[in-house]
Amino acid sequence: MSKTAPPGLLQKADPSRWKALVFIALAQLMVVLDATIVNIALPSAQHDLGISDGNRQWVITAYALAFGGLLLFGGRIADKWGRKRAFVIGLIGFAAASALGGAAQGEAAMLGARALQGAFGALLAPAALSLLAVMFTDAKERAKAFGIYGAIAGGGGAVGLILGGVLTEYLNWRWTFFVNIPFAVVAAVGAYLVIREPAGTRNRAPLDVPGVILSTLGLVALVYGFTRAESEGWSDPVTVGLFIASAVLLAAFVLTESLVRSPLLPLRVLLERNRGGVYLSLGLAVIAMFGLFLFLTYYLQVVKGYSPVKTGFAFLPMIAGMITGSTQIGARLMTRVPPRLLMGPGFLIAAVGMLMLTQLEVGSSYPALILPAQLLLGLGMGTAFMPAMSLSTHGVNPADAGVASAMVNTSQQVGGAIGTALLNTIAASATTAYLTSHATEAAAGGAAGRLVQAQAMVEGYTAAIWWAVGILAASAAIAFALINTGRPGGPAVKAGSGQGSADDEAEAEIKIPVIAH
Repeated sequence: MSKTAPPGLLQKADPSRWKALVFIALAQLMVVLDATIVNIALPSAQHDLGISDGNRQWVITAYALAFGGLLLFGGRIADKWGRKRAFVIGLIGFAAASALGGAAQGEAAMLGARALQGAFGALLAPAALSLLAVMFTDAKERAKAFGIYGAIAGGGGAVGLILGGVLTEYLNWRWTFFVNIPFAVVAAVGAYLVIREPAGTRNRAPLDVPGVILSTLGLVALVYGFTRAESEGWSDPVTVGLFIASAVLLAAFVLTESLVRSPLLPLRVLLERNRGGVYLSLGLAVIAMFGLFLFLTYYLQVVKGYSPVKTGFAFLPMIAGMITGSTQIGARLMTRVPPRLLMGPGFLIAAVGMLMLTQLEVGSSYPALILPAQLLLGLGMGTAFMPAMSLSTHGVNPADAGVASAMVNTSQQVGGAIGTALLNTIAASATTAYLTSHATEAAAGGAAGRLVQAQAMVEGYTAAIWWAVGILAASAAIAFALINTGRPGGPAVKAGSGQGSADDEAEAEIKIPVIAH
């Protein structure tokens, strides 16, 4: 059973909530797949627009910086304006930015469009998740809704690789942008007509301007630091300076939030151990997954010689695993067992799948090794993602639902930036070391030389994948250690931080039913 407000104050469940879920899920798919769909199209776009090799990374980085840097601000705007309004405006803005990107005739227009996509995505993503949090209040219904949302959040990146490959190979790279427009228009019109946001859940407090400035600059510096580390190295003075600046800015942000009356990110959102455990474990898991997408894409295309379309479809087992894990395992068990008993084992199953991929060789069989490894990765991550997404807003004051949703998106965005940079650096070092120790064979040229080059690449990938195994194991350990809430509808489990009761009081004041601790 759900914990409810006193009789007469309980809001009736929105009769159109399942229709609303369709449009929220569609919008989330658009945002998540846009993080990877452009990757496959990038070589073609670079050639057509005359983008230099040095500036090529900015097509990806401009999106990541705007999205990661503005998420907390976007979440609080959704809390203040209303999530439905923020959601619809975010969709319209994203569609317009996508049209600009698809029509771009030069480098500046492309980079500007990508930054705009990121900015509107930062408004859209937390609004989508927080709408689910305030619309689905029954424990079993919430489990189903978050199962669907979790499958999309986890598998959308792989869908982006498939769609990017198909559109680039059979149409044109510009369609990787234009494809967002029908997604956004359908979702915006549907959301406008269907979504009825519960009354009394807005945050009317004045905007914390210092918090907005400090958090945005701090997150931009952090994401850009990791992005730059990948291309320029960890000892580059600018990279080091960015990390130092990020640490100072984010420390100042935390101090500011502890002092102001109406903080952008109330520290209670972070310090409640269950939500904190979700943000940390999910961020680490995304580090492992983003690195894997990159390595498997290169392995299949460069080492195995797959086309972009074939590469995209090679990720289908992971998507199937994620959908099964989210909707058939996570959603069915979420109301029966505590979240940590889904998240912890889920991350461990994913770690076993990742462990299988440490055995990659130049001649590895796709059906015998890569396919079962992907199935395990998908099953594990799907099972873990679904309760994690639900728990990220669990027990939070409804007026803070937007910024709590933004935090789970922020942990994923920062995790993605760290994963790409950190694991790429490890892989590059291992590849260089292999080539150095096999310099004579590499210099031989011909088939033997090409084989050594391929073996060096695979050596780099497997070295990085070993780190990803360890990171997923750490995610499981954090989930087991920090997440101690009982199953939804079960007996309460007091959070060690003591913050749960404070949040519960806030919920009672707003009279919105929420899932019990």
